[in-house]
Amino acid sequence: MAQGERRLQLLQAAQAAFVGNGYHGASMEDIARAAHVSKPVLYQHFASKRELYIELLDINLRTLADVLNDSIRSTKHNKERVHDAIRAYYGYVARDDGAYRLVFECGLNNDPDVSARLEAFRKGFADAIARIISEEAELPLVEAELLGRALTGLAQVSARYWMETKAGYGSAVLSPDRASELIYRLAWRGISRFPKET
Repeated sequence: MAQGERRLQLLQAAQAAFVGNGYHGASMEDIARAAHVSKPVLYQHFASKRELYIELLDINLRTLADVLNDSIRSTKHNKERVHDAIRAYYGYVARDDGAYRLVFECGLNNDPDVSARLEAFRKGFADAIARIISEEAELPLVEAELLGRALTGLAQVSARYWMETKAGYGSAVLSPDRASELIYRLAWRGISRFPKET
């Protein structure tokens, strides 16, 4: 197997292990076994479990950032941008590969390198939303940045709740489109009222 293909195989096995067992519950032995390689082969590509996780985190954060940035660039209408960004966030959370769990629920958030990466992602998303808010609501950027953080938190917390509870609802579960629509309406109705109330 070519080196690039082998590395991809190892990353896929590691992602499944981290999503299924969390960072601390997944061992390099588990990952090697899932990838059908020996531990020495795994260590030829990644010096440690932490290094492997950090690479996966970087890949997944880039993917999520690209998805969100594409949704914001898809139109020049701010209402549609907010709608598309929240829908894209929910779509990412709903992916079958559990990427969201690897990024936000793997149990390594207190690691300085991990927390710095997560903060950079949150800041990037919040800043993009803040620019929309500043333009739409005619607010100073410093105020829009606070609201951008709040909306980022709204999307993340509500999506996590949706993920945690959907299994218990059976056929009554909200679709990701319906869930994101509800959150979008809440967010947009708040943003759109700012010029009228100031």
